[in-house]
Amino acid sequence: MASSDLPHLLLVDDERSIREPLAQYLTKQGFRVTQVGDAEAARARLNAYAIDLVVLDIMMPGEDGLSLCRHIRANSETPVILLTARTEETDRIVGLEMGADDYVVKPFSPRELAARIKVVLRRLAAGGTRQHAPESGSFAFAGWVLKTGERSLVDREGVAVPLSTGEYNLLHALVTRPRQVLTRDQLLDLTQGREAAAFDRAIDNQVSRLRKKVEVDPKAPQLIKTVWGGGYTLAAEV
Repeated sequence: MASSDLPHLLLVDDERSIREPLAQYLTKQGFRVTQVGDAEAARARLNAYAIDLVVLDIMMPGEDGLSLCRHIRANSETPVILLTARTEETDRIVGLEMGADDYVVKPFSPRELAARIKVVLRRLAAGGTRQHAPESGSFAFAGWVLKTGERSLVDREGVAVPLSTGEYNLLHALVTRPRQVLTRDQLLDLTQGREAAAFDRAIDNQVSRLRKKVEVDPKAPQLIKTVWGGGYTLAAEV
């Protein structure tokens, strides 16, 4: 296979001692790797090359990885895998809500990262990476209206309630399958399209945030109900 036909990875990490050996390993695994040490250089490479996947460190001087992840997701469908420290749980959740496809916690084995990269790229090739809402349309439920064209949620008075990308994707998955029990794995696949096993808590956190916005009493939810041992369901007519 010609080098131009290999999946092109952009590796963004300010620590050269991590970045360079990792780039060498991924090259041996059959990837074409471009490596940079900061977000500014990453933006330049993203503009100059057709990048298939970005491996992105969260903690970097200057513009951090979360900000760059937000930029990537706002401008393209290029998948992103975050590299995070063990203590950065909040950042990992924020990254997932921004649309990151996976994360790997430092210290990690290069073999694990390569496997996760292959999973994400395989989903892309299968056309199952991201589920898109229809360009226009709306779903009414329990006094709320989810407008897919505007990606917004409005209440009975027509007041818009802000939703993160993760909250919107989760609510869209629920309203398009009312009264259907969806497991965490199903919700992860519908909202993020990634290998789901490591991210159960990401769904739980998004459900908790969403309940605070749509439930009369988030501690006694009547709309987004937990099905013990199963997952979640939208208990409303749509």
